[in-house]
Amino acid sequence: MLKEAVYEITANIRIAKDVYRMELAGDTSMFTAPGQFADVAVEGCYLRRPISVCDWEDGKLTLIYKVVGGGTEKLSAMARGEKLDALSGLGNGFDTSAANGRPLLVGGGVGTPPLYGLAKRLAAEGKRPLAVLGFQSGPDVFYKEDFERLGVETLICTADGSSGTKGFVTDGIRALSDEYGYVYACGPEAMLKAVWDCCPEDGQFSFEERMACGFGVCMGCSCRTKYGYKRICRDGPVLRREEIVW
Repeated sequence: MLKEAVYEITANIRIAKDVYRMELAGDTSMFTAPGQFADVAVEGCYLRRPISVCDWEDGKLTLIYKVVGGGTEKLSAMARGEKLDALSGLGNGFDTSAANGRPLLVGGGVGTPPLYGLAKRLAAEGKRPLAVLGFQSGPDVFYKEDFERLGVETLICTADGSSGTKGFVTDGIRALSDEYGYVYACGPEAMLKAVWDCCPEDGQFSFEERMACGFGVCMGCSCRTKYGYKRICRDGPVLRREEIVW
């Protein structure tokens, strides 16, 4: 359910290298599934910035973003008490009912935040997810303890080996001692392709894409699937394994 809303910033804190957690107070009724996103307006920027939702509950919204350009740099400078305009409730999120066995959650960098909201809801349903989270180096790692507080067994992988297991998320998946079932993944496309190749199990993959409008009008984020072209912002960002064309 798309809705424009104005939120009040209650916190905007750096939690890792160039990564910030922004907590907002306001209407969260439009969010119905983990994996949805908000398209936030940034002063001086023509286009809104799509930011994945980490978590939400009544009246409280948590966004985690990485400073990668001028727009997100301006976001990082915003302070408690300021207002943020956002189109909320965007995208097609993860379906928790599809999970079987022990769900495996695979995140890469800032693909990690929506998996936290997913893990929270899977745990509430009595499922016991595993998580493999990949980062470039130790200073980039965030939210490991937050996943563990949910009871999620969490394995960290870093490309340089400075924290956790050295290597990529696929190395972490192969190192798992426990059996897993359904797969949920979110991160850069190269990572998603590697997970798709590594894991034959059914699953859902959340794609990152440049978005102009955020709600399917401009068609700028269209991608080819086995069932025709779909828009990442509206029909995604979550696609099911069987429909993905690489």
